[in-house]
Amino acid sequence: MLATISSAALQGIDAELVHVEVNSGETGEPKLILVGLPDAAVKESDDRVFSALSNSGFKAPRTRTTINLAPGNLRKEGPFYDLPIALGILVATEQIPAVDTADYLIAGELSLSGATRPVRGALAIARLARKLGKRGVLLPPVSAQEAALVEGVAAYPVKSLDQAVRFLTGEITIAPVEHVTAIGITPDPETRAGDFSEIKGQHALRRAVEVAAAGGHNLLIIGPPGAGKSMVAKRIPAILPDPTLDESLEILSIHSAAGQTLGGGRVFGKRPVRAPHHTISDVGLLGGGAIPGPGEISLAHHGVLFLDELPEFKRSALEVLRQPLEDGVVSISRSAGKVTLPCSFMLVAAMNPCPCGYLGDPRHECRCAPAQIQRYRARISGPLLDRIDLHVEAPALSITELRDEKSGETSAAIRQRVQTARRRQLARFHGTCTPANARMTHAQIRSHCAIDASLGDLLQQAMEQLSLSARAYDRILKVSRTIADLAASERIEAPHLLEAIQYRSLDRNLFY
Repeated sequence: MLATISSAALQGIDAELVHVEVNSGETGEPKLILVGLPDAAVKESDDRVFSALSNSGFKAPRTRTTINLAPGNLRKEGPFYDLPIALGILVATEQIPAVDTADYLIAGELSLSGATRPVRGALAIARLARKLGKRGVLLPPVSAQEAALVEGVAAYPVKSLDQAVRFLTGEITIAPVEHVTAIGITPDPETRAGDFSEIKGQHALRRAVEVAAAGGHNLLIIGPPGAGKSMVAKRIPAILPDPTLDESLEILSIHSAAGQTLGGGRVFGKRPVRAPHHTISDVGLLGGGAIPGPGEISLAHHGVLFLDELPEFKRSALEVLRQPLEDGVVSISRSAGKVTLPCSFMLVAAMNPCPCGYLGDPRHECRCAPAQIQRYRARISGPLLDRIDLHVEAPALSITELRDEKSGETSAAIRQRVQTARRRQLARFHGTCTPANARMTHAQIRSHCAIDASLGDLLQQAMEQLSLSARAYDRILKVSRTIADLAASERIEAPHLLEAIQYRSLDRNLFY
C-alpha cells in the first residue's frame, strides 16, 4: 500500500515542500530502502523509527519497503522526517486506517521510546504551511511553540508518535498552541555585560557610540590595551532600541534555521549580538556548508556583530564582509543549491594602533618597527575601512580618570535618546524597507540629507583634504542626518556635518 505524508526541507531560512512517500508490501527481500538525496542523519532514521514503532505498540514492516523523499533533486538533512516516515509506515502497512494528512505539514525527531524531540526551522515550516494553505502543522511541543508565532496556521504539539496517531485517527483532540508574539531566544550572557555608567572617561567614544547606535552605523574603535574598547562595545546592546515585531520574526527565523532556539521557556527581548573569535573561518562568518546555512553575519541580523582585535582576523574572512555590509544580504552558492540570507547588522570593531598596542601612548614606548606597523595596518583593506561609517580613537585612561568615583551617564538615559532618534527615522522611512539612516538608498540620501551651498563647499573641502571616496561622501551625509536626529533638527546644520567629518579623519591618518 502507498502512503504519502507532507513534510518540509530547510533551504537557508526558508522551507520547501517534501512528500514522504512510503510503499510497503513489495515482493523481494524484507528490507527498507530510503531514497531522495538523504544525508547521514536521514539515513539513520530507520533505526530510530523501528525502535519508536516497537516501543509505541506497533510493528516494523516485514516486507520490502521503499521510502522516497520527493522531490529527488532536493537534498534532505537532519532528523526532520522521523515522525512523517513512521506515520507513513503505519498507513502503508495498514496498522492504522488510512488518514487524511493533506491538510498538515508534519516534522519531528523520534526518540527510541517514541517521544518527539524538537527540530530546527519550525518558523519556516509554519510559514510554508500558510503559503500552501494548509490547516496546520504537527510538531514537537517546543517547535510548535515557535511555529505559533506565525498567524493563520494552527500549530499542534504532539508529544509522541502514539499521540500523533491518535490525533490523526480522531481518537483524541489536541488544542493548537495559542498564537504568541514573545517566544524566542534568550540573549547570550555577554549581551548583558553591564551599564555605561561604569565606563570611566572616554567621552568622545561614548558620543560616537551613541551616534552609531542611533543610526545603525558601523563603528571602528582604535586604542591601546586597557582603554576600554571591549568594555564599551559589549555595552552597546544596552542602548539599542528593541526590535519591531517584523524584525523579531526575521531574527527568530534565522536562529531557528540554525538550530539555536531548541529549548523551551525562553523569551526574546533584545537584538542579537555575535562576537566570533578571530580564528573563525570564512564559512563560519559568512555561512555555508554542504546545504548552505546561516553564518555569524546572518545570526547578527538586526543586531550587532562585534569583531574584537580586527586585524587578527584572517584577511579572507574580513574581505567577505564587504558585499554584506553594502547590501544587507549574502548569497551563498553550493552544489546543493543557492540561498540568499539576510544580514543587515551593525558592525562594531576594535583594534590596537600597532602590534604592541602602544603607538601614540605617552606613557608607554612603542617597540614596533615601521615595517611591522605597516603590515599590521595593511591587514584591513581600504575598501573594508571605507564601509565603516565612524572611526574613533580611545586614548589610554589616566590614573585620575580611573580613580574618579563619579558615575557616568547611564545606559537608560542614552537609550532614551537613541530610541527618540530611531522613531524619527521610522516615521521618515515609513512605507519603505529602510529601517535606519545607515541603510538609506542614494535616492533617500538626496531627499533627506540635502545641504545648502555653504555646507556643500565645506564638505568638498574636507573630501579633498582627506582624499575621501564617493562612498565616504555618502556615509558622512548619513551620519550627519543621524546627528541632526539626535539634536531634533529637521535640517543638517554645520555642527552636525563637522562632527560627522571628524569621524572620517582617520581615513587619512589612521593611528596618529
